[in-house]
Amino acid sequence: MKKKSIIYSDLSKRQLENLKELYIQKKVESMSHKELKEYVLEIISHQINDTIGKEEEIEAWREMSDFFGEQFEIIILEIQTKYIDEKNVLETEIDPQKQRIKLLERNNLDQEKTDMWDD
Repeated sequence: MKKKSIIYSDLSKRQLENLKELYIQKKVESMSHKELKEYVLEIISHQINDTIGKEEEIEAWREMSDFFGEQFEIIILEIQTKYIDEKNVLETEIDPQKQRIKLLERNNLDQEKTDMWDD
């Protein structure tokens, strides 16, 4: 008779949380410095570049503002000067459905990369 596989629902909430924490710790410890940097770059890139809608855009804006601090306005002015010829047309209300479709298409291309769950 085949042994039943254990699945997540066989664990209590606390047991599952503990397992997840152990996995995170061991996964990070097993990654090289280069792998860690690449992973963090991918996460931050998705977090900032793949914003959907006004609320997420505002959240990304705040994060960038907090990171750059007092230099934020100077950086913005430099970018505005560098790209002065481009039209100053930014949709304040981006169509969420169009944005999601673009994001899905882009993420489908990313699927060709190695999945973090594949070890």
